[in-house]
Amino acid sequence: MTVFHPQQPETVFTYGAPGLKFGVGARLELGHDLSQLEARRVLLVTDPGVAATGAPDQIAEVIRAASIETIVYDRSRVEPTDGSLEEAIAFARAEGPFDAIVAVGGGSSIDTAKAVNLLVTNEGELLDYVNAPVGKARAPKNALLPLIAVPTTTGTGSESTTICVLDVVSQHVKTGISHARLRPTAAVVDPELTLTQPAGVTAAAGLDILCHALESYTARPFTSYEHKQAGERVPYCGSNPIADMWSEKALTLMAASFRTAVRDGGDLDARIDVSMAATFAGLGFGNAGVHVPHANAYPIAGQVRDFRPEGYNADHAMIPHGMAVSLTAPAAFRFTFEAAPERHVRAAELLAPGATRPDDLADFLPQVLAGIMRDVGIPSGISEVGFTEGDIDSLVEGTMKQQRLLATAPREVTEDDIANILGDSLEIW
Repeated sequence: MTVFHPQQPETVFTYGAPGLKFGVGARLELGHDLSQLEARRVLLVTDPGVAATGAPDQIAEVIRAASIETIVYDRSRVEPTDGSLEEAIAFARAEGPFDAIVAVGGGSSIDTAKAVNLLVTNEGELLDYVNAPVGKARAPKNALLPLIAVPTTTGTGSESTTICVLDVVSQHVKTGISHARLRPTAAVVDPELTLTQPAGVTAAAGLDILCHALESYTARPFTSYEHKQAGERVPYCGSNPIADMWSEKALTLMAASFRTAVRDGGDLDARIDVSMAATFAGLGFGNAGVHVPHANAYPIAGQVRDFRPEGYNADHAMIPHGMAVSLTAPAAFRFTFEAAPERHVRAAELLAPGATRPDDLADFLPQVLAGIMRDVGIPSGISEVGFTEGDIDSLVEGTMKQQRLLATAPREVTEDDIANILGDSLEIW
């Protein structure tokens, strides 16, 4: 096991978060909220599936009622690609200028809005800003427009984070853009918007919540890094007391209500709990970071062949992000257990209060997580979404490109480690 011995341990951690408005009916106050930002012309970004629910039209009318011109872009792609983001950016550049941007939808719409915001305020092309080694990892020079994120799914946490996730098609890899300026100005979380979320989407997005909370809780401690100068600090700073608090509360809420929200989508109390959990987990991982399960998820999603998930009205093969993250999580947490046994046990007990501890405590969190996955209908391993043992080398290569995420792992991660985790994840049960 790797033990980190920094010569000069870090003594500072950072915490950032958007403004937050939470509660049933919060969406109906967006006209007022935008008026406070002195916005007079707004771009609303959503996707076709969310547009079909009528929620974006309702929100656009609420904004227009405050005498704010509102232009709607409703062609965001579920699981964005570089091509879909470039299409949205071209639309915004042609229709602009705007004073603010509103994103209504899941992580895909919010991430599309982040990319649009970046490229209507800064010069260059999308890949200039994508994380290395896939892109050039350029930092934006100019301030971005105010962005209000209105999530309609419960899981991605994109309304709280500095990350925009995309699939770079030509390289068959999912990656991201990461910079503090991408964080939304405000998150408006209205649990009523999630009532139309299908069970399959609730399940996949909910596993993203769990992995956000679990990965940030088990992330490498901020004190294990070398001390940085102020200009060197990055949003993912490692586990820390504030992120830990959000993660623990998210796990408690999910233990109480996640299965209910999947089973009975009309249960508003369960939807409120899961929406709150998603918000808390986003506040946690948006600062502490995520690690191995998320790093594995990017090539799993990026190399999909023909899998079509239940509940997603997509015109293309896809493995939803939360599903892709969860499929290697049990094996990943078995691997990271020895770095922080007490945290892994504590997380398992928060998720399964009263559960009997197994003889081998390294199996505790993997067993609890696999049980939840089985209960909510997540595939039983990466083989069920189309991968075989022959794909492992390609998946390993894609995972090892995610060094920004792997750097947050509580243990050093080698190619052989990832190969073993993926092999153990072909069939979880």
